Amino acid sequence: MDKKDTIKVDIFGLTMSTTVSGGGYAIILKESEGSRRLPIIIGHFEAQAIAFELEGIKPPRPLTHDLLRNIIETLGYHVEYIVINELRDSTFFAKIKLDSYEIDEIDARPSDAIAVALKFSAPIYVASDIMDEIGFIPEDDKNEPVEQLENEDLILPESDELKQNETKESKLDQLKSELEDAVNNEDYEKAAEIRDEIKKLEISNLN
Repeated sequence: MDKKDTIKVDIFGLTMSTTVSGGGYAIILKESEGSRRLPIIIGHFEAQAIAFELEGIKPPRPLTHDLLRNIIETLGYHVEYIVINELRDSTFFAKIKLDSYEIDEIDARPSDAIAVALKFSAPIYVASDIMDEIGFIPEDDKNEPVEQLENEDLILPESDELKQNETKESKLDQLKSELEDAVNNEDYEKAAEIRDEIKKLEISNLN
């Protein structure tokens, strides 16, 4: 891979996607040194695996991407990087590069490649032409520096708002406990549903 033709990106977040029939997820990648973002539609299982890794949730037994990491490490290799290198007929393609000159880049779906990259803390790259073609900058980009508020500018919530926030925090703690139980019981479908509830509640706390 010629890194001159790629852009390093970070995972900006996971979101529900309404563009997929029956519901789905999109992973949002963001330039490490820029504001452009790139959404990629991924499946439920891959979204779950990526979310678990981002949130530091460790299943009691290895999932598929944990198994891949264990096999790669057992063979004495490490993932050097992954790159989303092609967009063809509205489908993204990716490559996984191991730290061996004897092994070529390995074909992979972007969702699997990203999940594996997270397992190895490996960098993620996107081909420059892909980012140039469909990368976008949100109108409400929040990357501008936030002015520091003076003490007199701070507005404290009323008592009713405090009670409401306390209720939300209590519900959040309960959901996190239920999420941990679901993961321990290997009920990953329920865990994914609970995680979505947690995300919604956390977002409402910001509003």
